[in-house]
Amino acid sequence: MRAGVLSNEQIIEFLNENFINTWVPNCELGRIQSLREPIAKRREREGKTYDTTHRLAQTIIKGWKTGSKKGSPVDCLVISSTFELMGRQPANELSEDIKYSRLRRAEYYLTFFKEALAGKQPGLGNIVLTPEQTSQSVLDLFRTPTVGYQDYTVVVIDATAFENGGTLSIDFEIGREEGEAAFYLFDGDKELSTEEESPKDKITWVWGEPGDTRQITHTFDRGQFFKLGATGHWARDEPCINAFRAKISVEEN
Repeated sequence: MRAGVLSNEQIIEFLNENFINTWVPNCELGRIQSLREPIAKRREREGKTYDTTHRLAQTIIKGWKTGSKKGSPVDCLVISSTFELMGRQPANELSEDIKYSRLRRAEYYLTFFKEALAGKQPGLGNIVLTPEQTSQSVLDLFRTPTVGYQDYTVVVIDATAFENGGTLSIDFEIGREEGEAAFYLFDGDKELSTEEESPKDKITWVWGEPGDTRQITHTFDRGQFFKLGATGHWARDEPCINAFRAKISVEEN
């Protein structure tokens, strides 16, 4: 990224004017399991400590687990002065995201920062629905599992504004590239299992082939969060990536 978008003068100027720019190695916060013990021994030997309970460290750790995509060697996180996560862009996904946005590389990255500052939470997978804005759409990718575990693309749906509940509807359009899709709806507090072929704690689900349109609906009696998990179908052996569009809406009770 340093030799790519972060070398663009317009982006450098925008970052310097609007952000305090810093970085932290993921391994120092315990993300890389194989390095936890060696790092702990090094700190003990050097008499140094690293406070992973600090709010900034906790926000960075939250950033690894938040959003529609997995982490990559470098995650760009936008964090507010009160340590709230405002945006996330994994470096490994940058090329694909730029391709599907149809923007130039620097333009896409600059848009990412501007949307984060505007409170749109880019890369966090958050869809906020209210009685004033009952519908939103999301365009993203799903991947076929290739190493024996589910590889979810996650969209967090905030329907807490509907205090008396309503009916959640999600209309899917699956891209025409290779790869069937499975879409699972969960309660917002559920941890998505990467080991189950068909999750037992799902609310509902639907499956579709390339080019298909599908829908799932769910009636709820109080405002709450939901998680939508999209993944490639297990039956496929070779790796593939396909796109999907989801129109997410709530009809209030």
